[in-house]
This record gives sequence, C-alpha cells and structure tokens, in this order.
Amino acid sequence: MAIKMVMFDLDGTLLPMDMDVFTGGYFKMLAEKAAPRGYELHSMVKAIWHGTAAMVRNDGSCKNEDAFWKDFAATYGEKVLNDKELFDDFYANEFEEAKKFCGYNPKAAEAVHRIKDQGLRVALATNPLFPQVATETRIRWTGLEPDEFEFFTTYENIGWCKPNPDYYREVLRRAGLKGEDCLMVGNDVGEDMVAAELGMKVFLLTDCLINKSGEDISRYPHGSFDELEDYIKSL
Repeated sequence: MAIKMVMFDLDGTLLPMDMDVFTGGYFKMLAEKAAPRGYELHSMVKAIWHGTAAMVRNDGSCKNEDAFWKDFAATYGEKVLNDKELFDDFYANEFEEAKKFCGYNPKAAEAVHRIKDQGLRVALATNPLFPQVATETRIRWTGLEPDEFEFFTTYENIGWCKPNPDYYREVLRRAGLKGEDCLMVGNDVGEDMVAAELGMKVFLLTDCLINKSGEDISRYPHGSFDELEDYIKSL
C-alpha cells in the first residue's frame, strides 16, 4: 500500500450538505438562542462571518477559538466574552437539531470502515471553524463516532485553517507522516486539493462539489465513494 493514512474532510464530504442551507438554518437557530441577550440575526451573522474570516487568516500564533472571540469582541465589546458559555451551550444542545439541514449518505461510514479494515489509519481533517462538541455532533450525523478517527481538528486545538498549507503541515505533523504517506479526501477544490502542494495524494469527492474558481477538476482523481475506494485499491 502506497499510503498509510486517509484524511477526510467532513462538511460536504462525509456529511452531505449545501453549505448555504446549512449555515443559514443553524445561524437562525443560534440567533433565536441568543436573542434574549440582545443579539439580532443579521448583525450577529455578519459578526460570525467576520470572526470566521479571522480564523481563516490565523497564522498559528493562537488557537482559532481565540482568534474568533477576539474578533467577535471587537464587534460587540469585551462584554460579549461573558456570553461564550451561551454559545457553548447552544452547540452542546440545540445544535443537534441542525441535522435537518444536512443530508445523509450511508456510503460515507461504510467507506471509512472498509478503509480502516485495510489497515489504513484514518483522521478527520475538517476545517477547524467549529468547537469540539459541534464537530463531534456532526461526525455522528454521518453514522460514525468521533473515536473512529485517530484525531480531528477543531477550533480549540489548532491555529490554522484551510486553505493555508500550514494547516496541512500541522495535521501531517500530528500524524507523524510525510505528505506522500497520506491521501486527502474532500469536496472543495480550493480548500482540500491544496494538500497536493505538500505531496499528499488527493481525491475530490464530487457528490457535493465546491469549485468556486471553476477549476478543471480532471487533473484530480475524483468521483463518488465507490470511485474513492477503487482509487485507494489502485495505490
């Protein structure tokens, strides 16, 4: 076997979704939770996206969690930090209902199980924009359990985001592997295929394809979970 580990993206890869539908739906739920504290939907969503951009720009000097809340506090004032527990409670409880904004593909969990049965290591290289509790919830929506992955990235445990190559350098460091030892599987051309720059093999899952730049995807191995498994067997 030419690879030792398969790294999966989550949203749109193992977990089918339209990102606009998902974020729009769960942001509305979050706004309802936060309304008694004085948050208004449109201004809060704008602030969340601004904080998300701060995480994407993060250079590893702090965890993404800290980058987000520093930016969020710059919008609402330091008093907003007292509301962090409200947001944490939302992700630990009401967020479960956001499952209705996602799809489900049993082939995702089946593929992960068969890959592990081949003796390959498996990690979840999901863009670390969410807290751990929300990431674990989304993993379970796929039919998998968090502990089925060797590790997974969350906004508490890493200081980079996709498409920064340093994100992939860090996950390779955690795996103790070189780029050529790993396969990155994802649905976003701009965020996931950048792993190839570090020598990683890549596979573009096209079920929920995101290709904002209109790139010619024929340069990448691509297809559904069936094609993914065939590709892995060919390595």
